[in-house]
Amino acid sequence: MLIRSIAIVSTLALAGCTYSQSNDVATQSSLAGSRDCFFLSQVSGFDDARDIERGSDRIYVHTGPSETYLFETFGSCPDLNYSETIAFDQNGPGQICRGIDVDLLVPTIIGVQRCPVRMISKLADDE
Repeated sequence: MLIRSIAIVSTLALAGCTYSQSNDVATQSSLAGSRDCFFLSQVSGFDDARDIERGSDRIYVHTGPSETYLFETFGSCPDLNYSETIAFDQNGPGQICRGIDVDLLVPTIIGVQRCPVRMISKLADDE
């Protein structure tokens, strides 16, 4: 009887975990659907977004006539604000929605500097 009770409790516990996990996946999918994302092929340019308080770890990336995203890097990326060109190293196929999806590659006098992106946010039309 005790073994049967333990088996029933274990089965119910596993079923509960599976149920909550599927709810988390559904929640994550709906959040991803509401994100502002873009394809790398849509990037049309970038501008300096340097802020004295924040340093040289921010740029504006333009993806269309009226779409601009703010990129913030992990730590300092010193040559980012002085570079005339940058490259994007996309981590995986598909759209770019989060910082983990892309790294910035910035040319320097000693080689290419990789700047991991911490955060990407789409700016409102009036910003």
